Amino acid sequence: MPLNPHASNPMNFKSYSPKYFYDEYFEGFQAPRPFIKPLVDRIESLDRGDLVHRQRAAENALFHLGITFNVYGEQDGVEKIFPFDILPRIINSDEWDLIERGLKQRIYALNLFLDDVYNDEKIIKDGVISKEIILSSGAYLEQCRGLKPPKGIWCHISGVDLVRNESGQIYVLEDNLRCPSGVSYVLGNRLILKQTLPRIFDTMRVRPVDNYPNSLLDAMDYLVSDSLPDPTKVILTPGIFNSAYFEHSFLAREMGIELVEGSDLTVQDGLVYMKTTKGLQRVDSIYRRIDDDFLDPNCFRPDSVLGVPGLMDVYRNGRVALINAPGTGVADDKAIYSYVPDIIKYYLNEDPIIPNVPTYLCEKEKDRQHVLANLNRLVVKEVNASGGYGMLIGPHATDEMRNLFREKILANPRNYIGQPTLSLSRMPVLVKRHFEGRHVDLRPFVIYGEDIYVLPGGLTRVALKKGSLVVNSSQGGGSKDTWVLY
Repeated sequence: MPLNPHASNPMNFKSYSPKYFYDEYFEGFQAPRPFIKPLVDRIESLDRGDLVHRQRAAENALFHLGITFNVYGEQDGVEKIFPFDILPRIINSDEWDLIERGLKQRIYALNLFLDDVYNDEKIIKDGVISKEIILSSGAYLEQCRGLKPPKGIWCHISGVDLVRNESGQIYVLEDNLRCPSGVSYVLGNRLILKQTLPRIFDTMRVRPVDNYPNSLLDAMDYLVSDSLPDPTKVILTPGIFNSAYFEHSFLAREMGIELVEGSDLTVQDGLVYMKTTKGLQRVDSIYRRIDDDFLDPNCFRPDSVLGVPGLMDVYRNGRVALINAPGTGVADDKAIYSYVPDIIKYYLNEDPIIPNVPTYLCEKEKDRQHVLANLNRLVVKEVNASGGYGMLIGPHATDEMRNLFREKILANPRNYIGQPTLSLSRMPVLVKRHFEGRHVDLRPFVIYGEDIYVLPGGLTRVALKKGSLVVNSSQGGGSKDTWVLY
C-alpha cells in the first residue's frame, strides 16, 4: 500500500536498477542507503503525476530566475536554460567531513605551490617537479614572476571536480583555479528545491548554502588594507556574451555590489576607479571573471578590449586586490595535476586525503607509449581544455577519432594526458514518468580568505544523455541540488 493512500498512481523505484555501478541512492537492488531512505519514502508517497508536475514547476521557476548558460557556436540562439533534475544528491556528514578536509588540504598546498613557482622555486630546485613542465604550461605567466598577492593568497575561489568509481572511492578529477563557474546554479537549485520539496527538506536537516555571497564578500574585504574600513568591491565581467554572464550578474545582485565591464574602470594616479554618474569612485577589491590574457592590455594581450589598461601595475603595488590572482591557471594544468600528490607531500608532509585519478603524462616516453597502445580503453584530455572539449573517451570513440588523437599526441605530447575510463557513480533522474540511472560528478566550491571555507555541497552535474560520461552543460549535462546533512 502506498505511503499516501490518496496516490492513485504512486511513484516507485521498483523498475530502477543500479546495475554494476556505484549508486548514490541504493546499496543494492531497491535497498536505499539509510540516510537516503526518508527521501525515497517521500518520493514514493507522491502520485506519479504530482512528481512530474513538481519537476515542471521547478523548471519554470528556474526559467523565470533566468538560470541560463551560453553555448559558443550555436546558430539558433546562444542562451539555454540549464537542465535540472528534481531528485537531490545527498551526502551524509561523515563523508562530507572527509571531502571538506581533503579540499582544504589540497587548496592550501596548491596555494603554497603557486607562491613558490612564481618566486623562490624551491620545489623545482629540490627536483620534485621540473622547470620545463612549469614553463611549458600554457597557463604559466612570466609576467607574474615575483608577484606577491595580498595576504599571500593566490587561489581565492576554487571549484574542485570530484568523482566516485564503482567501488565507492572518491577521486579528484581536476582542479579549477582560474575563474571557476557554477556556484550560481548551486544557489538557484537550492532556492527552487526548497519550494518544490519543502516537507522532506525541512525534516532531513540540510546544511544551508545561502551564506556563500557573504563568505565571498568577507574574503574580498580580508584582502584589502585595514586602513580602508569600507572597501568598494566589484565583479568584473567580459560582458553579456560570456557563457557564464548569468552567474556574474546573479552574484553581483546577491552580494549587493556593482557588476562592471573593463570600460567602466580606469586607472589614474596609481589607483583603480569606477566611473559613476557622480564621478570616479575608488575600487579596492575586484572579483574578476575575465581570463588572464584579457585582464590588462598593457601587460598581456595588447588587443584586449575587455580589460583595464594599467590594472596589473596597481595590483603589483598592493593598491587593489584581484580574485583570483593572475597566473593561478598553472596549478590546474592537467599535466601539473598529476603532480598534486607530490605537491601536497612536499609542502605539507602529508599524504593526500582525496587521491587523484591515476594519470599518464604523454610527455613521458613510457606513459606516452602506454596511452598510444590503449587508446581504446583510456580517456585522453588536452591539458588546458575544459567544458568537455578536447577530450577522447576511448571506449566510445570511433577508429577515426582515436587515430586523430594519436596524431595529436605524437605532434605535441606535452599537451595530453591519459586516464583510465572510470565507471562514474550514478543516481536516479526523472525521465518522463519513471526513473533511470545517470552518471554524476560533484564540484564543491572553496573560498580562501582569512580561513579556508568549503561550501557544504556544491554543484552536482549529471550526464542527462543515456550512457554518457560527460556531465558538462555544453555537452548535454544538467544539474541537481546537493544536500549535505548535519
